Amino acid sequence: MNANFSLSPNQTSFVLQANNQRILALSFPHLPTDRIARRRWGLSWRSKGRPETPPIVCSGKLNNAMRLTALDELAERLGLKKELGVAEARAMYPMLEVAEEDPAADRRLLEAIADWCDRYTPLVAFDGKDGLFLDISGCAHLFGGEKALLKDVLSRLFHMGFDARGAISSSPGLSWAASRFGQGGVIEDEETEHVLTSLPVAALRLEGQTVDALKKLGLKYIGDVIDAPRAPLTRRFGPELLLRLDQALGREEEPVSPRRPVASLSAESRLIEPIGTEEQILAVTRQVALSLQPSLEARGAGGRVFELVLFRVDGRVFRISVGASRPLREPKFIAGLFSERLQAVYDDLDAGYGFEILRLNVLRHDPFNEAQGDFEGDRQGEISLSAFVDRVSARLGADCLQSFQLRESHVPERAVITVPVMESLPRRKAAPDIQLPFRQERPLRLFATPEPVETILAEVPDGPPQIFRWRRMQHQVARSEGPERIAMEWWIDGDEAEARDYFRIEDETGHRFWIYRRGFYGQEFHPRWFMHGVFA
Repeated sequence: MNANFSLSPNQTSFVLQANNQRILALSFPHLPTDRIARRRWGLSWRSKGRPETPPIVCSGKLNNAMRLTALDELAERLGLKKELGVAEARAMYPMLEVAEEDPAADRRLLEAIADWCDRYTPLVAFDGKDGLFLDISGCAHLFGGEKALLKDVLSRLFHMGFDARGAISSSPGLSWAASRFGQGGVIEDEETEHVLTSLPVAALRLEGQTVDALKKLGLKYIGDVIDAPRAPLTRRFGPELLLRLDQALGREEEPVSPRRPVASLSAESRLIEPIGTEEQILAVTRQVALSLQPSLEARGAGGRVFELVLFRVDGRVFRISVGASRPLREPKFIAGLFSERLQAVYDDLDAGYGFEILRLNVLRHDPFNEAQGDFEGDRQGEISLSAFVDRVSARLGADCLQSFQLRESHVPERAVITVPVMESLPRRKAAPDIQLPFRQERPLRLFATPEPVETILAEVPDGPPQIFRWRRMQHQVARSEGPERIAMEWWIDGDEAEARDYFRIEDETGHRFWIYRRGFYGQEFHPRWFMHGVFA
């Protein structure tokens, strides 16, 4: 089963509007304790049944005291509550098992679940510390409808050891409320107000003080707030209350930012039988790349950055990225890049029981140059260089090959920067009439940090050193050229930055240096000399 997605490359957030988008909210009320249970009893502990063990809770320091921060279902049935003191909880149930909280591990687990949810939609966003938002607009029909999709998500998460609850509606506020305080399920637009009416006001995602104040006024349910006059509510509680209410009702837009940049183009293959070998992965990658080629041709573009996403059977997700120095759309070239990359990372790619879904994303694309090369073969040489850069970069990483780019600065250490060859290669060939800015001869090796030089004898006021000591060795100057005065950039270095006088000098043994003086003779402070580079 194959599915294609085409999205805007500049999309960084998706705006949720009623009647044209459907949002799935997932909540994990026992995420910390589920993490501990999965580690102890295996991923399928829920489907096999919980062993006869004491309740599990997590504790952390809160208000200078150790209190409960998370509970499993058994602890909740015993009547324990969050923020209860650990000593008090142990007094009530001496067999209680208390584990120290680990927010970082909980976050990593939630990120792994979000990666797994990418199989349903590429638009996945975090919702606090224990929830996710999935924009499933236009995706539900691939899974048999919204009810079938929700059933599949919750069933798979259950067999992976998670207590997950979900709801689908046209607004994130309503989905959030129904998944955490309601019965969940699929909510149609005409059912919005009916579902919200019976939920507590805490389902509007309000601060605790606001919830308590509403309860004191007798407004315990959202239905009470809907029927109340709006002006007095705004004067007493501010605009947030009605904003959250309108967001839940779908009257106000609510933007939600995806956790990952949205691919400009995407294609995937859902496999009947899992695959695991390098040859199988490359074969399917080439087939998926072939299905992407018509979309790239329709845009007149080629991919520059590709991402291969592998969904393992047990839920783990692997992402492999490669780049190209020139736009690509041919499947064999795209698969060739991943072949080089897989040779470097395959040993770390634990296939386990195999991968069931393979997705190819185009994270960046540029216009495709379809110009024919001339008979002299210049075009072929350019392509060969690009292919070499792509292969080496895919095998060893994009930063393994570096090139230099000029910058509009007279300060030597800022005039040139290093960039990956993959990024600079398309711009390397300049027109013949372009004149680069004139600069005097520069050393082949420029030090990142200029090194101090001890000047024993120097010509004043503007002459070069005659005898100097550098790196514990004394040098006698035989020839010199300069000075070349370079003023510092006041908008970066400040108004007090001193100008530099550079000299190209050669000592009696033939070594050539690039030395500069900072400051001038006759000033309050004695000038200082620095070694900035050496010539070949």
